[in-house]
Formats: sequence, structure tokens, C-alpha cells
Amino acid sequence: MTSPDVKATVHALMPSVVADLEELIAIPSISFPGYDAEPVHRMAERTLEKFRMAGFTDARFMDVPSGYPPIYGEIPGPEGAPTVVLYAHYDVQPALESQGWTSDPWTPTRKEDGRIYGRGASDDKSGLVTHLGMMRYFGGKPPVTLRLILEGMEETESNLEEFVETNPELFECDLFVICDMGNIRVGDPVMTTALRGDVSCTVTVRTLEHPLHSGVFGGAAPDAMMALARLLTTLQDDAGDVAIDGVTKGPWEGADLSEDDFRAMADMLPGVDLIGTGTVADRLWAKPSINAIGIDTTSIADSSNVIHPQASAKISMRIVPGSDPKKELAALVAHLESHAPWGAQVEVTPMKAAPPYRVRTDGPGYAAARAAMAEAFGKACDEAGSGGSIPLLQTLEDASPSAEFVLWGPEDTAQARIHASDESVDPEEIERMIVAQVLLLEKLAEG
Repeated sequence: MTSPDVKATVHALMPSVVADLEELIAIPSISFPGYDAEPVHRMAERTLEKFRMAGFTDARFMDVPSGYPPIYGEIPGPEGAPTVVLYAHYDVQPALESQGWTSDPWTPTRKEDGRIYGRGASDDKSGLVTHLGMMRYFGGKPPVTLRLILEGMEETESNLEEFVETNPELFECDLFVICDMGNIRVGDPVMTTALRGDVSCTVTVRTLEHPLHSGVFGGAAPDAMMALARLLTTLQDDAGDVAIDGVTKGPWEGADLSEDDFRAMADMLPGVDLIGTGTVADRLWAKPSINAIGIDTTSIADSSNVIHPQASAKISMRIVPGSDPKKELAALVAHLESHAPWGAQVEVTPMKAAPPYRVRTDGPGYAAARAAMAEAFGKACDEAGSGGSIPLLQTLEDASPSAEFVLWGPEDTAQARIHASDESVDPEEIERMIVAQVLLLEKLAEG
């Protein structure tokens, strides 16, 4: 079909695609420990049923040592056709009431802006229905060999990397299509070409054997919480750039954001400055960033007039493509161990070293995807990075070293608010992404 015919056919499919999305949003498939397992299993079953009906008749749950099972399936294409692996995930983040939701996160809600709101609406149930819409376009008979992998533990401790390492033959392909990303803005196509990695650790600061009366001992005895606060401030310089010796940084070449656009996307409060130096794109995709994502100390409700003997924090540092996560984590640990004030005792426990990833952009699969995006959106396609990390990509590359990667999806940065309150997706963006995936497979088959 020509591009206008593809668009018309996909448009006619959208009511069923939206119905699927709304049904799936209503299932609270939170994979985190401590949450009810029944909804996750129910989500897995419904997802499996839908993909079987869409053409993956042999789709099935795969055995894994622990956690929720991945779904795998395969549809043979014409002889000599390339092989494409489709990826998405069916689990979601928690939706805490304290996040400030303005509608029930488990009730799909269409608001005045036309977007559909609910936990997982973007991340990544929109990816699931994008694949479903594409399969329905082809009537379950795509022009290439398709393999399907749908993960159930992406948002927590993934069990898929070990599965891929154990079963590399299932992932041999020409192209991976990772539908768990999105454009910067709705309607403006970009190819994601770089992902930052993520290293993390916990740091505990100790100054006393036990709590002390702050009136009797304050002014001479060091408070561990204050020592921790001073230690944390050494992680950034006055501009807000990471101030750790030995970490990797560089410039970004590709799409950029204005400071005004970024302020609007981040919902920054009036008068608050952006941090860091360089372009906004440099700061988001080509330079490291660091945050204290959790602190353990006395709560305000439990506070009393004492000096704290101990305080802890969890530190997360995003690292840039091309860097070695083990070396970056070692640099972070060394900094924390050597910058404690007042001789405070510091104990650092490394936790995570997820690698960054850079997409190869010189292959025929990437070229076909970029052309498909331009046709689907009716405008030229740019390149952007992502601050998020997907450690699985390196594992997939190891399993199929000659394969290319396409990273895209309906999760726009500007409004989707993934992992936050009022997560949402624009159904028209899903429609355009279905068109792009259809065109991509047709171009691969022709090529």
C-alpha cells in the first residue's frame, strides 16, 4: 500500500487499539515486591491472549527462575525475509496517592486535551498496543519474520537479561524494535540514538556512638545528618554539574531543547533556575547527572532535640554513552569515601552499574526506520537521546551482535509524565507510531 492507504487503514483500526489500551490500563500490573501479584498475572494472561489473537498463535510464557514470566512468540515470514524482534513490557510503576494524581490511575480517563490518563498509559502499555495495531494491519501475517518478547519485570529487578543469555538463539535477528520510548514532543519525530546508564550506591555517615542531647552537646559534637548533607553537596559544583573526578562527559550532536521548552516540560516552579552548563541537550544526554533519591534519618514526626549519630542516603548517577559503568561507579564511591566532613566515618555500598547504550546509525534498518518515521509523521526525523537506561539492550546485542536497534514509541517527553502522577498518552501519537512500524516492516521486506 502507499503511505496514505496505510494511514487510512490504521486509522480505521484505532477504536480497537484504544479499547485495548483502556482495558490494560485498568489492570494494576505493578511488578514491585510487596504488591499484589494477582493483577500482574491477570495482565500477563490478557496480554498473551491479545497477541495470540493478533497472529502470534504460538505465543507462550517462558520459564524463568523467579518473577513474572516473559511472553515469547514467533511468526515465520517469507523465505529470505529479514527477522525483526519486537519488544515491550507489561508491568508498570506504582501509582502512589502521594504523587498527586488528579484522576484514578487505574481508571483510563480521556481529558479535554484528548490524552488518555492512567498508570501505564504511556509506559509501556502504549508500546503493547502499538505492536497489536501493527499486527492487525497485517492480519497476523507480516512481510518479515517476527519474534516477540514482552517483559513482565522491566520496572523492577529484571529477569529477562538472564533469560536472553540462556536462550540467545531466540533473539537472533536483523533488527530489534524497542517500543518503550517516545518523541520529545507529540507530532515531532525523533530517533532515540543514545541512552544514559545508571550507577547507584548507598552511603552511611556515622559520627557518634549514640544520640546526644542537642542542647547539652550541640556546637561541638558533629551531627551525622548535617555531615551527610555537607557530603552530598560536594557531588555538584556551584553550577550544578557533577563534580566527581574521572566521570565521562561530552557534547550532544542532534536535537536540542530551549530552556523555556524544558521548563514547561518539567513543570518547574517560578524563579527556580536550571542547573548545569552547556546546552539543555548536553545536560540531558551527554553529561552525567546525580541525585540523592532516598534518605534514611529521623522523620519530622519522630524528631526530638537530639544530635543524630547516623544518617544514610541512596545516590543515583546517570552516566553517558561510551562510559564504563564499573569505572564510573568506582569514581562515585571514591569521591564519597574521601569527602566526608569533620572526620566522619563513611561506609559506601555499591548497588547498581547499568551500562549506557549508543545506537548504531549507519545500517539499513536504521535508515528504513528513519524514513518510515518521516512518512508517518509527515516531516523530517531528528535524533535525540534519553536519560533513561535499558540495560537489556547490551544483553540483546551480545546475543545477536550483527543486529541493529530501533528505539521509539508513543511516550512523548513533554507531557507523558511516565513514573509520575497523571501519566498519559496521546492516542494520535500511538496511531502515527503504528503507521511507522507498518512502513518499517514493508521497507525491510522490500529491501
